[in-house]
This record gives sequence, structure tokens and C-alpha cells, in this order.
Amino acid sequence: MEEEARKLLEEGIRKKLVSPGKGELSTFPNGTKVVFHYRTSLCDGTVLDDSRTMGDCSKPMELILGKKFKLAAWERVVITMRQGEISEFTCDTNHTALYPLVSQSLRNISAGKDPLEGQRHCCGIAQIHSHHSLGHKDLDQLQASPQPLVFTIELLEVLPPGSFQLDVWAMTDEEKLELVPQIHEEGNMLFKQGQTKEAAEKYYNGIACLKNLQMKEHPGDEAWVKLDHMITPLLLNYCQCKLLQGQYYEVIEHCTSLVFKYEDNVKAFYKRAKAHAAVWNETEARADFAKVLELDSSLEPSVAKELRAMEERIRSKEKEEKGRYKGLFNKTPATATTG
Repeated sequence: MEEEARKLLEEGIRKKLVSPGKGELSTFPNGTKVVFHYRTSLCDGTVLDDSRTMGDCSKPMELILGKKFKLAAWERVVITMRQGEISEFTCDTNHTALYPLVSQSLRNISAGKDPLEGQRHCCGIAQIHSHHSLGHKDLDQLQASPQPLVFTIELLEVLPPGSFQLDVWAMTDEEKLELVPQIHEEGNMLFKQGQTKEAAEKYYNGIACLKNLQMKEHPGDEAWVKLDHMITPLLLNYCQCKLLQGQYYEVIEHCTSLVFKYEDNVKAFYKRAKAHAAVWNETEARADFAKVLELDSSLEPSVAKELRAMEERIRSKEKEEKGRYKGLFNKTPATATTG
């Protein structure tokens, strides 16, 4: 134990044992999965992140050792811990320079967003020096002025290689590509069973997986375009789920991004038209429905049905508002009297 602490100190990491773990220290071969809670603080005690409260939930971090995780310090310190142990690790700046990017991804995940959202198409070191905002004031400050950080880690589980199924983020590019069709099919099955929320999660995972691969390609290149064509049907299915869940503005946003790239995507125009109609954007809905008919005249019966439904909703709304304000301005004002 003392020898390991001395080695860490020589590397610029100071370990403080808070609560000892149980059992023998694992050998931690590559491919081992470690599950742990973490709290990241500045040296003055200011907390940046806490896995127990991030995103209003208590979700521990999971790492596959040997997969070259962006924050190498975490891999270095957990292999000095026993299962159940809690320790504080104060890491010098050379170990923490990439933490702002790691934190941004983890915060995105906790908020249900793409983990790579907001990150530029370049390597981690290049992003650190690009002065590009990460969308969080504390992370922007840390990126501009790197400093030592304190990681308080509780090691929950140590799973040997082969004893668990790999998460998507831990897969190779080839494994991710092979998995996407399976995710797509699982989403379709859930949708047919009426499990809209679960289906949306499947489609979202497939999209995130492909976007992760797409980030490694140059926009417009053949490989990038091929991946984008794989993303499109998943995104359309995701939008269909969101339509049923009443998330109309999200549907409008995603479909707008699709028709910007693919002007002949009739499904994107159709879903956006329905979303516009649902939020009373009559002009935009009619324009999109007209575009649908321009692209595919066989959809005329469906479009006519949607337009009739929209017009009926508008009439009902106008009638309701008319009744609500009827007589409001016709009331005779009370006459003041004097004694």
C-alpha cells in the first residue's frame, strides 16, 4: 500500500484513504469493468461534478480498462483500490487538462443529450486550446486555467473481462456498426408493441452511436455521408415517437435539420407538418403539407385528413375563445354614488 502511494506521488497524484475496502486487490487486466461513484472538486472544496446527484439521479461511472479513456488518471487511480474502498486523489494539472471535455460529455449524458454535443471536430488537446465554449461557465474557466483537481472515488464493482456485455461507448468502431441494425430492429419491435418511450431510447442510442463514428470523419466525405444516411431513418423513427409523446418542438427541430440536408425527404416534411399543426403553426403546416404533395401525390388522402383535423381543431379553438370572451366588453360599468 505504501509503495503504491509512493509511486502515485511520484506521478503527481496524492492518495488519501477515506474508507478501506474489502478483500484482495484485483489484478485489473485490460478489459476489466470498474463501476464507481465520483465527486470532482477544486482544491478549495468547490464541487464541479458528483455522480450521485448529476442529472437528478445517482448513476455511477463505468469504465473498461485498457480502452484509452480520455481521462487516464481515473484508470490509474482505480487500480490502486479495493472493492468498496473510498479514497481521495489530488491530481496535478498534467493529469486534469482534459477534465473539462470529459465533464461536458458526462453532463450531456446525464441530461439525455449526445455526449459529443458541443465538441468540435478535432482532438482533445486541440479543443483545449481552441477557446471554444463548453456551455458551462465553470468548465470554461477550468479549460482556460487548468488546475489540480480532487477526485473522491468509491469503487463499487470490479468485473473481470468476459463477465459482462460491453456498453456501446466501450465498443470498437466495427462493433458499433454491427450493433446499430440490431438496435434499430429492437426499437421497431418496441414501437409495434406500443412501448414508445423505450423505442425512442433505442433509436436515440443508435443515433448517438453513429454520430460518435461520424465525428471521426470529415463532413461531406463519402464515409460521413454514408453514416448520415444510416442516421436519417433512425432519426425519423425517433421523431415519430416524439410526435406520439407530444414533443412537437423537438420534432420540428430534428425534421428541419433533415430537410435542410435532404430537400426531397417526404417523411421529414410530413412529420414536421404534423408537429406544426399540433402547435397551431397553421401557415407552416400548410406549407409543409403542400411540399409533401409535391414530392408524393399518392399521399393526398392522408394529407387531406390531416388538414381537415387541423381545421377542425382551429375552429374549435376559435369557438372556445369566442365563448370565453363573449360579453366581456359589453358589461355596463358600475356607477359610483355619493352620499
